[in-house]
Amino acid sequence: MISPSDDPLQALQAASDLLRALASPVRIGIVRELSGGGKYVHELVTVLGVSQPLVSQHLRVLRTSRIVTARRQARETQYSLTDDHVAHIVLDAIRHAQE
Repeated sequence: MISPSDDPLQALQAASDLLRALASPVRIGIVRELSGGGKYVHELVTVLGVSQPLVSQHLRVLRTSRIVTARRQARETQYSLTDDHVAHIVLDAIRHAQE
């Protein structure tokens, strides 16, 4: 396995992939909402004011990028952030944009 110190471009590519996965207002909104804890799709739909299929499409991108995880509970799926690092990036970006 190549560590980032062995191949600095690999680390830059990984960072680029992360930022590309976040490059949507809806996905940024999802991460912002999940920074407070796990949520169900219908909760995200209500808070973000977008359709359920659109939220599901964006959640799929975030899951593929391993930014969020899904946990099935009965007939619903609860989504959570994989870790808090991404939340810090998103919340800092939102604060910076509001300055």
